[in-house]
Amino acid sequence: MTSTISEVTGGLADRYRVHRELGQGGMATVYLADDLATGAPVAIKVLHPNLTGDPVSMARLQREADLGRQLAHPNLCHILAFGRAAGGFDYIVMPFLDGELLCDRVGRGGPLPLDDAVPVVCDVAAGLHVAHDLEIVHRDLKPENIMLVRNENGSERAVVIDFGLATGRQPGMQRLTKTGMVVGTPDFMSPEQIRGKSLDRRSDIYSLAFITYEMLTGELPFLGESMRDLAIARLKGELIPLRIRRPDLHFPESVDKVIAKALAVELSARYATAPEFATALLSAARTDTGPGRRLLRWMGR
Repeated sequence: MTSTISEVTGGLADRYRVHRELGQGGMATVYLADDLATGAPVAIKVLHPNLTGDPVSMARLQREADLGRQLAHPNLCHILAFGRAAGGFDYIVMPFLDGELLCDRVGRGGPLPLDDAVPVVCDVAAGLHVAHDLEIVHRDLKPENIMLVRNENGSERAVVIDFGLATGRQPGMQRLTKTGMVVGTPDFMSPEQIRGKSLDRRSDIYSLAFITYEMLTGELPFLGESMRDLAIARLKGELIPLRIRRPDLHFPESVDKVIAKALAVELSARYATAPEFATALLSAARTDTGPGRRLLRWMGR
């Protein structure tokens, strides 16, 4: 059950001019609107009416708002406002990102060339590093949560969205998830996430490496006939090298080594930070892309 556009328009009429629906998921519907105070285009995420009052859904929306307010960075989706409309529905407001989801880009055009994939990884890593420095772990990083946005100068940047399952350092934030509970999208979970263990920034780095592998090959890095088989292969570290998975794409051995390190079963064997992983991939790919240079400058190198 979703709110009608007339209900949303009426409930937000004092501050926003709602134009149309952008899309919807199991928890909320997103609308394109203009902020009447600034004239800026915004995206308004409205919780489905049947979930109003549901403690889990409400906590997730509140968490996304609380964490998103802190994430003012070009590669992160910043939350502008959170509230309850006159019509009784709950919503969050964020800048409108005019672009394409990474999953749609790969689904439409197939695997990305290495030189196109590396800038995406660098951008995501730069955004994640800001979140991680705030002790925020995304926990649900996947191609559906990465938006490829066109900049005014015609270049493109990747933006991490949807921190609804993230965990942070605010009081009570950790208590939103019970010990042993598995949270996130199974396809991109780290081994420790599958086991329901506590997570840190290296779990997001694992998910980013998993996304990178799929972005480059169009395939998953592990084999299995079922989700259970795939989870077991991940827990055992039975990674299929890029060069074996897609020999036709001629990946350098150095890139395989970087991916393998980031997808290590043990946390201690992975890269310690997202920029460390991105920089290693950039070096292994022997590319000097603009976004890669921006990452290195941002790191002070």
